[in-house]
Amino acid sequence: MNLALDTPMVLVLLPLALLPLIFAVQRSQGYPSLTAIERDPLSRAVDVGLHLLGAVAIGALIAAIGGVHLRGQTIERVGEGAHVVLLLDRSRSMDDTFAGRPPGDGEASKSAAARRLLRDFIERRPHDRFGVTAFSTLPMYVLPITSHKDAVLAAVEAITRPGLAYTNVGLGLSLALSMHEQDPTAASRAILLVSDGAAVIDRRVQERLRAQIAKRPVNLYWLYLRTAGAPGIFDKPAPDVPDTPQALPERHLNLFFHTLKVPYRAFEAENPKAVADAIAEIDKLERNPIRYQERIPEKDLSWLAYAIAAAALTLLLLAKLAEVRLEAGGAGAPAAAPAARPVARATTPVREAA
Repeated sequence: MNLALDTPMVLVLLPLALLPLIFAVQRSQGYPSLTAIERDPLSRAVDVGLHLLGAVAIGALIAAIGGVHLRGQTIERVGEGAHVVLLLDRSRSMDDTFAGRPPGDGEASKSAAARRLLRDFIERRPHDRFGVTAFSTLPMYVLPITSHKDAVLAAVEAITRPGLAYTNVGLGLSLALSMHEQDPTAASRAILLVSDGAAVIDRRVQERLRAQIAKRPVNLYWLYLRTAGAPGIFDKPAPDVPDTPQALPERHLNLFFHTLKVPYRAFEAENPKAVADAIAEIDKLERNPIRYQERIPEKDLSWLAYAIAAAALTLLLLAKLAEVRLEAGGAGAPAAAPAARPVARATTPVREAA
């Protein structure tokens, strides 16, 4: 049993619940002879029931005063989902629309569109645990992997704040991988990179990323929010464009991700609908069995104890009102014997017969 009391000291009053079992619940009344009363099992049962009601009423009141409750507990369950780290681009260009200009009337910036769709993605996955990190000039540790969805949604909401200048995706990805390294569970792990650009990752950072992924493999997804006119990550360069990381950083970041030897998918979205389709596809892919902890909060039972005490006291009150006072000649009282007429004593001397 997980029952507990806020104030256990009230248990010293619990012997009071025995009083109705010891003393009569209803008024005692005299009767000339008990042998004249026939055995009545129903009345006996009612009498025992009234004694028990008194004990229950006192016990329930003591429990209610003491703050009886069910303890909170944690239960392990099995569902579908994953542990996902959201890696969000906070560069200044995310504040522009997909057309590459500041949002006007009725237009949404890339960060606002991503925020709305990520909120839907998080709310559709009740068993997932999420972590949030961001990057611009440097990586930003926002929220560790957690099951508190309100905190995750608040962290995602913050991506609409004005961004900074640069895109250092290499260090951001390294920070996201380190968050998974701190997660000891065997759940499926994934990183969702949301970015509208890329930058050159130097060789030392590349080696660090390879070492981290070898230590803790993850499923990697890149949602590329492509601005109109920007080069695509799958496009081959024109003959007059050098195929180098400096000239085409997005293309070469995609190629680098393919060399990491982990499950990797890239999605190129040029409008909010394409972003929604990409997130829906990721939602389908990350449906692996997962063990998760469900926290059951403490449950107050004082109201129930008060209700039980009130019901028992109500029944006792009704029983008290239904009592019949025999000496008052109630409806159920036996008829009183007629008073004996006094015999008059003769005051005149009886004349003896002659």
